[in-house]
Amino acid sequence: MLGAARIAPSALIAPARRVDGVAVTAVAARDRARATAFAAKHGIPRVLDSYAAIVADPEIDAIYVPLPNGLHATWVEAAIDAGRHVLCEKPFTSNAAQAAAIAARPTDGW
Repeated sequence: MLGAARIAPSALIAPARRVDGVAVTAVAARDRARATAFAAKHGIPRVLDSYAAIVADPEIDAIYVPLPNGLHATWVEAAIDAGRHVLCEKPFTSNAAQAAAIAARPTDGW
């Protein structure tokens, strides 16, 4: 999970707990102390140092992007490029050009 957003408990954490085989395993935020407190409160076992570290972590299968809207496209693209599945809060981009660019990205068949 990228960021310690207020929407995350209801949008991701609680639903993930109701699905067998799904776990929220790591979080990063702009402020590591905030990420650490968020992880402790919500039972997330790992806090990573940056959004990039989350995206690059080979143990993570999917990335949740609840960041401010202007950051969505950047991190959605990074996650796709890293071969991760992506769940992004709306809007997933700021404009049609960004949406088209993301839709055109290769996904290596996943």
